[in-house]
Amino acid sequence: MAEPKMPEHPHLGIADLNEAAGEPSPPGGAEPPTPEHDESLGTMRHSAAHIMAEAVLSLFPDAKIGIGPVIENGFYYDFLLPRALTPDDLAAVEARMREIIAADAPFVRTEVDKEMAKKLLADQPFKVELITEIPDEQVRIYEQHGFADLCRGPHVPSTGKVGAFKLLNVAGAYWRGDERRPMLQRIYGTAWYTQEELDQHLAWLEEAQRRDHRRLGRDLELFFFDPIAPGSPFFLPKGATVYNLMVGFMRELYVKYGYQEVITPQLFSADLWKRSGHYENYRENMYFVESEDREFGLKPMNCPGHCVVFVSRLHSYRELPLRMADFGRLHRYERSGVLSGLTRVRSFSQDDAHIFCRPDQVQEEISALIRMMRETYAAFHLGAPRFTLSLRPEKRVGTDAAWDWAEDTLRQALRGEGIVFEEVPGEGAFYGPKIDTFVKDALGREWQLNTIQLDPNLPERFDLEYVTEDGRHERPLMIHRAVLGSIERFFGVLLEHHAGAFPVWLAPVQAVVIPIADRHTAYAEQVAVELRAAELRVTVDARSERMQAKIRDAQLQKIPYMLVVGDKEQEAGTVTVRHRSGEQQPGTPLGAFKEMAQEAVRERQ
Repeated sequence: MAEPKMPEHPHLGIADLNEAAGEPSPPGGAEPPTPEHDESLGTMRHSAAHIMAEAVLSLFPDAKIGIGPVIENGFYYDFLLPRALTPDDLAAVEARMREIIAADAPFVRTEVDKEMAKKLLADQPFKVELITEIPDEQVRIYEQHGFADLCRGPHVPSTGKVGAFKLLNVAGAYWRGDERRPMLQRIYGTAWYTQEELDQHLAWLEEAQRRDHRRLGRDLELFFFDPIAPGSPFFLPKGATVYNLMVGFMRELYVKYGYQEVITPQLFSADLWKRSGHYENYRENMYFVESEDREFGLKPMNCPGHCVVFVSRLHSYRELPLRMADFGRLHRYERSGVLSGLTRVRSFSQDDAHIFCRPDQVQEEISALIRMMRETYAAFHLGAPRFTLSLRPEKRVGTDAAWDWAEDTLRQALRGEGIVFEEVPGEGAFYGPKIDTFVKDALGREWQLNTIQLDPNLPERFDLEYVTEDGRHERPLMIHRAVLGSIERFFGVLLEHHAGAFPVWLAPVQAVVIPIADRHTAYAEQVAVELRAAELRVTVDARSERMQAKIRDAQLQKIPYMLVVGDKEQEAGTVTVRHRSGEQQPGTPLGAFKEMAQEAVRERQ
């Protein structure tokens, strides 16, 4: 079979440059991809991104290319194009990519000086910008079929070594993440060794789409977003019920674990944020307003306000540890391009708390926090977490000695609990190191939820003191902690984890009573009244629809129990219980159902 003819690209190729320099083109590429090496899979995906860029340029010769990195399970490439891409365009790009792969052309690598690289990519301004910023005198170029790209590599030996692939979707992305720069079109794709692996991944993506909390939030009437308040969700009655149940659960734990709840302002003078260090280290993530010739900032976190509460009076060592909790609303500026449903918002609340304690109490407090966290995740039907210890970032406050002590204290606390953990340099908060926990959802995706941060710096900045047993004044330590983290984000994670089918205790509607005919409506209402008296959340579907239609609608709404009542049930004082799973229990005494449902709520089944 004849080799597919590849289109010529308008810019110079490596061979042109090497010919001018009197040098041969060196061979390029890495070892062939093998399933035993994850790096090889990443290399293959990176090569697929280059092939995609070549295909797009062959279809849109005037396109300007951005960057095309490997990401989890795939790759993307950014393009400035003359028009918006359509699904038909993606199909055409895929077809051209298959031609390029079938040609099995080598990836050729060379290193050239920056001026020669700029000449080679003169028609690609984004690449020229990147070349200008590279500190090295030499840069690396990869080429296939005359398509040349700035790239560190490596690549597979030839285009034919790329396995099964699929282009997924197109999204907007500002060049270099800056909303002041051009908006590019980002094409996402995925690539795998075999077609079977690709098919499995596409099935996984389909399931993830089915579980997408943004779609479920709309379909289940839980929440919505409106451009009038970007990044700030509107919770509907059902969503507010779930939200408040989460908060209520944490308040139960607060009683059990000895927390006191406070309410602090949302707006503080900029003087507070300067004192805390947020003005210098976190200002770009905050909202500021001017009033009466003063600058004020909306709080992005509660810790400085809690320091103000602590310092409002002198505390004795006998009062420590002082565990201060706050569900206050927080605001953080997130760029519009990164907003993502409930998992990345601008307005949110946390199950936030700060513990002021003595050094000898740190180990015990962290142990209690880990127990509290595990109890929480069990109640929400989440799996065992993975732990990391995030160490000092480059941009931070406090002395190296204070950081040394704080990091070692958290390290010893984790070891004391027998917890296996990974140390992550540079990922700590600017004021202290932290323990982070990651939990996998039903699709195997990992989410960072809990955080425990040990802070020796804010007590120093706010001059916090307590009186010791012998009358001296000492600094307390401050532990920042959240178990759910952002309640909005946790809501989104939990919604996808359960695919909208919340555990009974958390379901916004726990049971719906379905009368078979109009003559059964009065009995249905009577059943609902008795169940509501037992503190169950119950509705009656008295619509004129057929019974099967009502059952189908209740299943679509993920309601745990459907109670069907007709002549037999009305005469016997029973209900036919239909579970969300499809299981049925005909002729169930109302009292028996009530006990069953109450136990499911009580045990958080």
